Amino acid sequence: MNAPTSFLPPLPAIGADAAWPDRDWARAELPGSADHETLRRLLDHAFSPESHGGMGETHAFLAIHRGRIVAERYMGGIYTADATYPSWSMAKSITQLLTGFLAAEGKVDVAAPFDAPEWREPGDPRAAITWTHLLRMASGLAFREDYIDGAVSDVIEMLFASGKDDMGAFAAAKALEAAPDTRFNYASGTTNIIARALRTLVGGGEAGMRAFMQARLFGPLGIEKTVPKFDTSGTFIGSSYCFMRAEDFARIGLLALRGGNWRGQQILPKSWIDFARTSGPAQPDDGRGYGAQWWLNMFSPGGFSMNGYEGQWVACCPHRDLILVRHGKSTNEASALRQDAARDWLIAAMACF
Repeated sequence: MNAPTSFLPPLPAIGADAAWPDRDWARAELPGSADHETLRRLLDHAFSPESHGGMGETHAFLAIHRGRIVAERYMGGIYTADATYPSWSMAKSITQLLTGFLAAEGKVDVAAPFDAPEWREPGDPRAAITWTHLLRMASGLAFREDYIDGAVSDVIEMLFASGKDDMGAFAAAKALEAAPDTRFNYASGTTNIIARALRTLVGGGEAGMRAFMQARLFGPLGIEKTVPKFDTSGTFIGSSYCFMRAEDFARIGLLALRGGNWRGQQILPKSWIDFARTSGPAQPDDGRGYGAQWWLNMFSPGGFSMNGYEGQWVACCPHRDLILVRHGKSTNEASALRQDAARDWLIAAMACF
């Protein structure tokens, strides 16, 4: 696919000395230009009980500079290097990458109308929705992404109640309430509509999709310990559920930061990564940027990130050739906006490089 890229910041060049993880990651000292003392203080605070009231718990932190781990810390107990951490909505970015494999094969045309069974009746206005509209969270479908109030939340109903057996169908049944591409509406349901279509295109139900994910993404990247979740219909719950080790989430980030290249092989087209980090016409009202299932500019100018509920983040910073991974439990409450504080903390950590 061709995506507008003229205004995108360049991704790091892949030189002959580029480091790639095998079964284990290469490790290095912090670069000499880094602010070692400030980073140490930030990590000491994040992994201390004193941080819990303000920013919540931090369970894992990784810094990957030029393909090498240069800083790493875990809370301990059940939170170790070998533990699997929840993705929550970081799974959306994984779903975008999986879609890219099929786009590269010509099985997905992101500019084409999205063929959902629920939208095939003549005159159905939802037939105008394209893959791009869904990927950019601008489909116009009525879907309420509320994590607190179950009485108004479509995402709670989808994940845990009447929609849980076929999440793609639950979301696709929603009415159109705005013209596509005119309003940004962050909606886990749209990602599960995409995931249901991927299941159909790949074939073989849940087993077929698991094999596809392993053969195309997890296997080539050396991700050995991953737990993707599926609904009863066999659809990958691409909005929310893919458990991995922190260092394996970092592998996903490294694939994106290196433009779809892995160990010298272009396993995804660079244009697909550029599409992920290109903003669409409809954007969030709060000033954050959004591309295609990836968030933009939240941690550094020109950066892009995988974001998950309660402060799961893989932040990619192209101009520093840097990836920061943070897992934890930071919830927004009226008395303490912990997730905002945790995000500010990660921004401060990135500024140390």
